[in-house]
Amino acid sequence: MPLLPPASPANESKLTVPQHLRTYYRFQSRIYDLTRWSFLFGRRRALQQLPISPAANISILEVGCGTGHNLVALAKYFPNAYVTGIDLSEDMLAIAAKKVARFGGRVTLEEGAFGVVPLEEKYDLIVFSYCLTMVNPDWDKLLEVARKSLPPTGMLTVVDFHDSAFPFFQSHMKKHHVRMDAHLLPVLVEEFEPVRHTVKSAYGGLWRWFHFVGRQK
Repeated sequence: MPLLPPASPANESKLTVPQHLRTYYRFQSRIYDLTRWSFLFGRRRALQQLPISPAANISILEVGCGTGHNLVALAKYFPNAYVTGIDLSEDMLAIAAKKVARFGGRVTLEEGAFGVVPLEEKYDLIVFSYCLTMVNPDWDKLLEVARKSLPPTGMLTVVDFHDSAFPFFQSHMKKHHVRMDAHLLPVLVEEFEPVRHTVKSAYGGLWRWFHFVGRQK
């Protein structure tokens, strides 16, 4: 999700989502859960490989939570955690709201841009799942906000597309607002203290995806 500029003082409570993105995600929200299982790999692994006890009493934020797939998984895996999801798309969040209703006030949703919408001061864990490669050109600003939103003991986990050796596939993904040129992982390794990072191939090497877990430096 792109990081939007702050709202004007005359309209601080409003966040204007560009129309092309509003249209894109209105359609994608209808097919998201039916299709994403086939190429958003590593989401379950990213959760299971966190060096955090499932019994931990922590606060978690997922940036770009979409239809709530990960929010449900996080709420189940960490039954004592409070989980927040933020996303630009009201259509995605409408679906997520139905999924997380069973958790009551333990899971909350926020509509808007990370870094613009006021959230809790600090989170123990921030999750980016197939979000950062879609934030162009401001993905680095999201990481800066994430650093400021983590306490000294806080952790960041990212699972996302890495790269592809095939120009036709890179072009195809670019049409869906996804950048695939291995730009994220080196920056994550530099700016956070790595706990774990791996790169995996998908569909015989058509593309690669990565999982990163890091701490504040």
